[in-house]
Amino acid sequence: MDMHGIDLNLLVAFDALMAERNVTRAGARIGRTQPAMSAALSRLRALFDDELFVRSPAGLQPTPRALDLSVPLLEALAQIQRTLDFTQAFDPAASKATFTLALSDHPAFVLLPRLVQRLGVEAPGVVLHVRGFTDRQQAEELLESGTAHAAVGVPAHWGASVVSQPLFRERFVSVVRRGHPILGKKITLKRFLAFPHLLVSPEGDRHGHVDAKLAELGLSRHLGLSLPHMFAAPGIVASSDLVATLMEGVVKHSAEAFQLQIIEPPLALPTVSFVLAWHRRNDAHPAQRWLRSAIAELVRP
Repeated sequence: MDMHGIDLNLLVAFDALMAERNVTRAGARIGRTQPAMSAALSRLRALFDDELFVRSPAGLQPTPRALDLSVPLLEALAQIQRTLDFTQAFDPAASKATFTLALSDHPAFVLLPRLVQRLGVEAPGVVLHVRGFTDRQQAEELLESGTAHAAVGVPAHWGASVVSQPLFRERFVSVVRRGHPILGKKITLKRFLAFPHLLVSPEGDRHGHVDAKLAELGLSRHLGLSLPHMFAAPGIVASSDLVATLMEGVVKHSAEAFQLQIIEPPLALPTVSFVLAWHRRNDAHPAQRWLRSAIAELVRP
């Protein structure tokens, strides 16, 4: 059977006839006149090459062919209705939607516990998949390909097809273990640079915000360790003489926070902005708009 020749309205008429077993009542059920419904029945009989419904004292009776068709056609119509509902309005409490988020490490740490908790209350049927990424180009590729519905990370020079909005900011602090020899005296830039440093560099370029600021002053620091995993850094600092400059939230929420001492870096460092980004084609999608709004509300002051 050629699907291009099927009018979906005929399937709606078939469903109404199965439910009502009467041409007039079936027409009223879907807003059609009796003649229009009779014409639909004629077209259905031609389409399926079967009488489908025969008259009896009890009303229209479905043929075996009609009974065979009734369940799969009803399921198909229900699926079409769910699809239309999903793309026109979004009810989180009833939704079975699946969302994919691309998150770098810190946003995953900040957002996921609260987001999962909110989904459990407001959208228990929603499924969330998380994709990690290490650089901004990878995040944009995930959005462009449709692999991810949204991404959270540091701002980038997105292409014209990507939309973004600011989410939250983090400031940098320096951190050492309690009892570190740098403590007890004023922390000058000279003393700050006298110790080996730990650098977190997700992209592996061995050059961070501290290095950029030092370069402006014609200075550099000695790196004792560079690694891509920011949440491993507090534990390493707690058991060494390394100095690390990390986002404040990473330090305060680490398991080793009580073993660490936060110090103000003797450099004017920029804060780090995190943004929520999505592809422009998803901008008006009701379900995805709800998800983006839920994420933004998690970090709203």
